[in-house]
Amino acid sequence: MAAPIEVTGSDSEAQPESVLEGMQGKKIQGRSLGQIAWMRLKRDKVALTGGGVVILLILIAIFGPFFVQDPLAYNQNLIDPTYSRPKDGVWHSGISGEHLLGVEPGTGRDMLARIVYGARISLLVSFLATLLSVLLGTILGITAGYFGGWVDFIISRAMDAFLAFPLLLFAIALVGVVTDGSFGLSGNGLRVSVLVFVIGFFNWPYIGRIVRGQTLSLREREFVDAARSMGARNGYILFKEVLPNLVAPILVYSTLLIPTNILFEAALSFLGVGVIPPTPSWGGMLTLAVPLYATAPMYMIIPGMAIFITVLAFNLFGDGLRDALDPRAK
Repeated sequence: MAAPIEVTGSDSEAQPESVLEGMQGKKIQGRSLGQIAWMRLKRDKVALTGGGVVILLILIAIFGPFFVQDPLAYNQNLIDPTYSRPKDGVWHSGISGEHLLGVEPGTGRDMLARIVYGARISLLVSFLATLLSVLLGTILGITAGYFGGWVDFIISRAMDAFLAFPLLLFAIALVGVVTDGSFGLSGNGLRVSVLVFVIGFFNWPYIGRIVRGQTLSLREREFVDAARSMGARNGYILFKEVLPNLVAPILVYSTLLIPTNILFEAALSFLGVGVIPPTPSWGGMLTLAVPLYATAPMYMIIPGMAIFITVLAFNLFGDGLRDALDPRAK
């Protein structure tokens, strides 16, 4: 085995000047967790594409109605009275320069306008329902994980009960029981409120379990012990020490819960318990398209693709955000 090379003289001494050469006038700055996550997210082109589509959909839902036609306006002159379908366009869709996505069979209502207005309903219900689920799941999950004991037992059994609840049947029954004018609401305002309550209130256990599991791990960490040793109360530890470390998983799961809620709202609208017609919704459009798929297939393809693209964009962005916020990721 060869002996190590002996280093003597100036070569054995550190040369800070040579190490710092080229760094004169440059200030060394650290990176926060948010900056590191953004750097990782920028390298994920698929996630950025999904995020861009999500932002575009939100902008369309907010500002789109100012640039499209009235979704309730009939254009009977574009409909073939014999077959009750558009006269022109690919697959009798009625697509033209004036109607970029065609018109609705039977009524001639503009499809682009109905898709845009339907996006408002889908995104509004899904965002509000997700917000309700996150609030309930975070509060109950962090409480169960931190205090443990009988508190954890009661909340965990409540989670099991909610997860086993037949949500779809309950939503259908609730819409039939709640009469117009209940809670000071009527029409679509009441329907949207019921949808938000049903979807958000009964989906909180999914995020509650994640928060509970993370809290069980965090409550044993050194910084929590240090806060206790300094006399910090439970409320301070929960909201100042534990909750900030739960922001990343809560944010990631929220982006993955939104597309699930979009699908659930579309399913309820498809079953006839969504918003009241003629207010457009993507699920309602699919319901009307079922008996017409043989003669006017574009009427089913367009709202179906709207749901597919929206859910896919949220899922891609959520997956990329999860990888970017993972501290163990390379």
